[in-house]
Amino acid sequence: MLQKLFLPLLALLLVIQTNAQKISYKVAFPNAVHHEARISLSVTGLQQKAAIFKMSRSSPGRYATHEFGKNVYDVTATDQQGRPLEIRRIDGDAFEVKEHKGSIIVTYTLFANHADGTYAGIDPESIHLNMPAAFMWIKGYDQLPIEISFELPEENKGIVATQLFPTNRPHTFTAPGLQYFMDSPTKIGDLIIREWNVANSDGKNYTIRIALEADATSEQVDELTEKTKKIVAEAKAVFGEYPAYETGRYTFIMSANSYVQGDGMEHRNSTMISQPTATFNPTFLLGVTSHEFFHNWNVERIRPKTLEPFNFEKSNMSHELWFAEGFTQYYGELLLARAGLIPNQRFIGTIGALVNTKSNSPGAVYYSPVDASNHAVFVDASVSIDKNNYSNMFTSYYTYGAAIALALDLELQTRFGKTLDEYMKAMWKNHGKSEIPYTLTTMQQTLAGITSASFAEEFFKKYIAGHEAINYAALLEKAGYQIKKSNEGKPVTGMNVRVNDRDNKLVIASATTRGSAAYKAGLDINDEIIRLDEMNVKTPADINTFIQNKKPGDIIKVTYKHRGKEKLTSMTLQENTGLTVVDMSSTGQTITEDMKKIRDSWFTSKAQ
Repeated sequence: MLQKLFLPLLALLLVIQTNAQKISYKVAFPNAVHHEARISLSVTGLQQKAAIFKMSRSSPGRYATHEFGKNVYDVTATDQQGRPLEIRRIDGDAFEVKEHKGSIIVTYTLFANHADGTYAGIDPESIHLNMPAAFMWIKGYDQLPIEISFELPEENKGIVATQLFPTNRPHTFTAPGLQYFMDSPTKIGDLIIREWNVANSDGKNYTIRIALEADATSEQVDELTEKTKKIVAEAKAVFGEYPAYETGRYTFIMSANSYVQGDGMEHRNSTMISQPTATFNPTFLLGVTSHEFFHNWNVERIRPKTLEPFNFEKSNMSHELWFAEGFTQYYGELLLARAGLIPNQRFIGTIGALVNTKSNSPGAVYYSPVDASNHAVFVDASVSIDKNNYSNMFTSYYTYGAAIALALDLELQTRFGKTLDEYMKAMWKNHGKSEIPYTLTTMQQTLAGITSASFAEEFFKKYIAGHEAINYAALLEKAGYQIKKSNEGKPVTGMNVRVNDRDNKLVIASATTRGSAAYKAGLDINDEIIRLDEMNVKTPADINTFIQNKKPGDIIKVTYKHRGKEKLTSMTLQENTGLTVVDMSSTGQTITEDMKKIRDSWFTSKAQ
């Protein structure tokens, strides 16, 4: 009988205890003219004796480690009655309050003067916040609901763009927990608003909203809005439906002015886009808009298990960014082509660049897309000053993944009568809509579900886990395009040279590319080039003049200095390996109905 009474009582106490726990932020800007905010984080109902407060070292949409803690100072702590508590810095991004009675208010100054999708910018007229770059959080209380309120400078117009949940109090918002809060960029200032309604396949209506900070005319904003509507419709057509937007709307937070840095960052129900420009042009925003909006399916909800849960204390290493970012990169251009917002030839030019990426870059020739994805922890806006060997071992998972998307699209069309859209729909059905994180294994299984087990196994073995060459020539020929050498018969040395500012010497400016003529000749970065055969060379133009009368296969003598010592080597010139994609109709060949069908999948709108 005692046990039966004890259990309900314990449950009641837990409910009361949980309800007493609360996290709230108050943000003021008493020194905004000098890019500072004063932020208070109030926490109640703490059970742990020692409370750890942290600044993030990673940010949603980014995959490398950052040092946001460097911009936080003047940190103090009190209880709810204003009595001082001892707070001690225990790491560059961590502060500890050892003694408290369950409630703590931590107050600090934030400096922010780099407005983009990753960092933050504070000015009296414009508050631009990426949350991990701005807000300290308490370790171990990720699930608690959060409230945030802003006390704005007088100069600020107070128009807010965010995916945070509004309240009935001015400039006060909520989030269900830390993960959502940190994924909710916020812009406050003189924003131009445009919005429209879309109907989902389940009968629900959502609002799509543009919040633009720019010196733009009404006509320019209308143009941006109409073109964005087309992008939104084409993206929805790929998956057949919109995601469920918890706030009932999706917001494009756009900044196009001289006071921001270039960036685009996807979030669950919004995206932060910043374009540095002195003169507003709607066209400049279309590419990043297309890419980021596609993300609210692919990566925001079709999500790799390696990014779950998102770790704010360090970067998550992922195996699948070639898909999350690379396939999104492919669709970013494809949606613009389908919407008629770019000429067909621009998309073909993009295809040519992707073929070159997979065919000619050492990172894609010698390493797999998984390898490239794993390396994101070091390259995605991560800062270091020591030299690297990326030209020989890393290719961006954006372009590498897009090159894989192109190959898979053409394989599906020519072998199975389907387009890449079918694979994206299947990934949405199996993982995105249900929000079940995927792995490389389940990706392969999903591909097998729309093709065959043998095809999916071979594709993943060769091109995802492996790095085998892709026969783009055969694939593109079925769409009526040929791959040709863009500089056939032209020789190259493989040296990127420049005149050194320090002493006016002609030196190799970067690591020579693996397999190139210079690489095989034993030449590398900082070597000083003195003579080619008997010709003295002092400028890059001298080298170009020398080789213009040469041909691939010619052997030349290179006199150079390595660490001040003169040396001699032989270099065999190679043919320029650059590739271009050419329409077969331009050479008088017939474009068949099967070829037209593939072209229609690229250049015909799928939106209803």
